[in-house]
Amino acid sequence: MFITFEGIEGTGKTTQIQRVREHFEAQGREVFLTLEPGGSRVGRELRKMLLHVDNSDITPITELFLYLADRAQHVARVIRPELEAGKVVLCDRFADSTVVYQGYGRELDVDLLRQLNEVAVDGLWPDLTVVLDIDPETGLERANSRNAENGISREEGRFEAEHITFHRRIREGYLTWAAMNRDRIKVVDATPDPDTVFERVLSIIESRQA
Repeated sequence: MFITFEGIEGTGKTTQIQRVREHFEAQGREVFLTLEPGGSRVGRELRKMLLHVDNSDITPITELFLYLADRAQHVARVIRPELEAGKVVLCDRFADSTVVYQGYGRELDVDLLRQLNEVAVDGLWPDLTVVLDIDPETGLERANSRNAENGISREEGRFEAEHITFHRRIREGYLTWAAMNRDRIKVVDATPDPDTVFERVLSIIESRQA
């Protein structure tokens, strides 16, 4: 099973992914956790370029192709082999991030992004995508606090530094994209406490397994 988690900055994806991992491991399943960008050896180098605040001059097209390169390598060298080994793969961001961030956020052509992602994923789309939804102001406050605590405000803070209007477009983009892909993408309100959010996420996963 291949499950991805999406959402604007500060929605609590990391917390929920860890809890889902514990759930599957309690069932005796092998679980592999990964993320984008940076889920492969090559991807880790691309992540440095994509997220560092010093690289704010990256053009939208350059940004797009760096993400697609990261994804193509990630699928071929990491995700597909782990799935073929019988593991549950949980991924923090995947192709939907590119559609939303570069499409609705950077205002590139969404249909073109979908087509380019088809090439990058090589037919491997998630079985389930969970979008954690929260208002941008709250999400950014959480994300900036997290980055400050972990000392990564410069190394991985390029998107947090974007204007609030950008983040509002991202949130609306996720909701729009989810409505267009209802069978695969499920939206969960990330405003409540982590336990409540996890209960809702788990309910979705269990209904998909049934």
